[in-house]
Amino acid sequence: MEDLEIIAGLLRRDDSVLEALQEKYGARLFRLAGRFLSSREDAEEAVNDAWLRTWNTIPPQEPEHLFAYIAQLCRYAALEKVDWLTAKKRSATVVELTEELAQCLPDPAPQREAESRELGKALNGFLAALDREKRVLFLRRYWYGDSIRDIAARCSVGESKVKTTLFRLRRDLKNYLEKEGIAL
Repeated sequence: MEDLEIIAGLLRRDDSVLEALQEKYGARLFRLAGRFLSSREDAEEAVNDAWLRTWNTIPPQEPEHLFAYIAQLCRYAALEKVDWLTAKKRSATVVELTEELAQCLPDPAPQREAESRELGKALNGFLAALDREKRVLFLRRYWYGDSIRDIAARCSVGESKVKTTLFRLRRDLKNYLEKEGIAL
């Protein structure tokens, strides 16, 4: 079933499209959640939360890119589960990723919706200006949460190149955001 058919079914509240959605994207979402969560059960719970959130948000939302929309919901569900699991002690992976990006992103504490959209547009502009290799490295690290080792293997480059490139990208992102007038 094509994405447009699935979205149309969700808009009609036809629960039979959930099976098609699960069949088409279930494995990919499970792998995504598994990058953040160490147990199979927790990853399955995050994926199930993503299905529920999809059902609850379409309508009124009508995403242009269905997988990207559901992947974002799954990622949020997985990160919420990480927060819940590590309420007293922080996960080293999540803390490392957060600390790396905290150097170049503004404090997320209560930002208004308009500021969030502005930041999103700025990030999209920054990523659009990057060449494919740098964009892939950035997204693999900060969107998908891949380890340096996994990124290096996936992109057939050395770990030191990945680390150096990400360091420079964070610096460039910070400069870009400052030029865009986004307070850090």
